[in-house]
Amino acid sequence: MQSRKRVFLGLGSNVGDRIGNILKAIDSISSLGVVIKVSTLYESEPWGVEDQPAFVNCVAEIETDLKPRDLLKEAKRLEEKIGRVKRFHWGPREIDIDILLYGEEVVNEEDLKIPHPFIKKRDFVLVPLLELDESLADPITGEPYRTHLDEIEVKLKPLCSVLRGKAPSVGTLP
Repeated sequence: MQSRKRVFLGLGSNVGDRIGNILKAIDSISSLGVVIKVSTLYESEPWGVEDQPAFVNCVAEIETDLKPRDLLKEAKRLEEKIGRVKRFHWGPREIDIDILLYGEEVVNEEDLKIPHPFIKKRDFVLVPLLELDESLADPITGEPYRTHLDEIEVKLKPLCSVLRGKAPSVGTLP
């Protein structure tokens, strides 16, 4: 039996009810393990393909018994359940669930790379990830992720925080 792993998932949405889609995803990922913490929800500019609506992003920390490949499969199933429509790479999406970190493990397969290869380049991943644990380090290099904050332009707009209880709810930031 595999022991539980500490996993960080990136969540994003820029189609439809963006915050509602994120809340559905947070609720849904509780079926993958125990949701420990969720970062602030941020509005961010599109990355990769810029001609599309702004995103709402956050990072969730979970503990799961699922192996990386099974976690990816279940995350894609949840995206479909929430209503994700397949379009084009880095295009608009109702919901996106990415595995950012899976304990200290490194996976380098064609369709699954852990740590996520763009953690250090995306403000909408790096900032909420460090919000949850500023001591996190790259499992490949051992380099603290916080050292990369000065290398990127942070343009995030904090929107709200998710309050964990029986059901997710939105609380406005000051």
